[in-house]
Amino acid sequence: MFRYFPTNYVWNLSVDLAIEMGAKLGEIEEMCAPLQEAAKAPDAAGTRAFRETWSRMADKLCTLAAEDEAGQRLLSAGEKYGRAATYYLTAERLQAHGAEGREALYARFLEVFARGLALARENCERVEIPYEGRHLSALYVRADGVQGRAPVLVQLNGLDSTKEMKYRVGLPALLARRGISSLIVDQPGTGEALRLHGLTARFDSEHWASRVVDWLVQRDDVDASRIGCEGVSLGGYYCPRAVAFEPRFACGVVWGANHDWRDVQKKRLAKEGNLPVPHYWEHVRWVWGAKDMDEFMTIAERVHLDGILDRITVPFLVTHGAKDSQIPLHWAQRTYEQLVNSPRRELKVFDERTGGVQHSSFDNPANAGAYIADWVAETLGGRTR
Repeated sequence: MFRYFPTNYVWNLSVDLAIEMGAKLGEIEEMCAPLQEAAKAPDAAGTRAFRETWSRMADKLCTLAAEDEAGQRLLSAGEKYGRAATYYLTAERLQAHGAEGREALYARFLEVFARGLALARENCERVEIPYEGRHLSALYVRADGVQGRAPVLVQLNGLDSTKEMKYRVGLPALLARRGISSLIVDQPGTGEALRLHGLTARFDSEHWASRVVDWLVQRDDVDASRIGCEGVSLGGYYCPRAVAFEPRFACGVVWGANHDWRDVQKKRLAKEGNLPVPHYWEHVRWVWGAKDMDEFMTIAERVHLDGILDRITVPFLVTHGAKDSQIPLHWAQRTYEQLVNSPRRELKVFDERTGGVQHSSFDNPANAGAYIADWVAETLGGRTR
């Protein structure tokens, strides 16, 4: 794990994720060098300082991109807008719920991200899936070189990630090369669903996952018999639950198992394990729509996979980092052990040799992502050569 800030795991996690989303080390240094003391400050003061330096860099990149546009250098402009969006999102992710200016920062991020996609002519399209009188937003990436209907992997966020983060980290690009399309979803409790529509998380992930499948099977470029599901971090709970209760999924993958999230919350109350975001307890109450800690802990009691996984009768891959400091490895082993009716279950632990030993392999996702992409291609009929 790259540790720019020796004492701040949450900020290091954010920096590492930004690098995987395309941040440049020179810009990382310019943004982070003034923050060494702020990294030791309480959440509110520290995250304000973080936001200032990262937003300033994003603003500068947008100015440079606009100059490229004026000169009709549109590909260059798109690349700069794309990186600026990563910096806006990284800053927004660390702010407290209700922090002044957070909504405007997120809106700016969405605007710049979309501009970058369009100008860079990326294989990525924003789509909307009808849900509860509103919609779930998603990013759709088409398989390369496939004529007609292609297999697709639905990809789910964790507690605090967004569809754009998962897209930039790169699994959709790996899958596209292997003949697999991707649908990366801001499900309830994440991204646009939470921030723009007030759709909070729910333990029965099959409720919204089935609507996603309904939307996919109507497309003329999707093979309805080859729809898989993947989830990262807390998606390591959402995904197995959805696959267990939605029989149209043809396989499942977790990138960082999350078998018993209720236990994780109890451990975090006891100050065991690292937290993924500042303002953690405020954040989880916002995600789950809980008015106080008592209500949140009542909700968390239902967020586990015991007694569920024997319903899964399709191939399933469980991956985990050997040194995950958020979710202990034994929960990945528990998920694997309970997949008793999967015809092809596999537990892959990423260790020092392979890299990707931290939570959901955020410290080095390249090899882990390739492993997952190969497994999905082999399972859904893509290609690995």
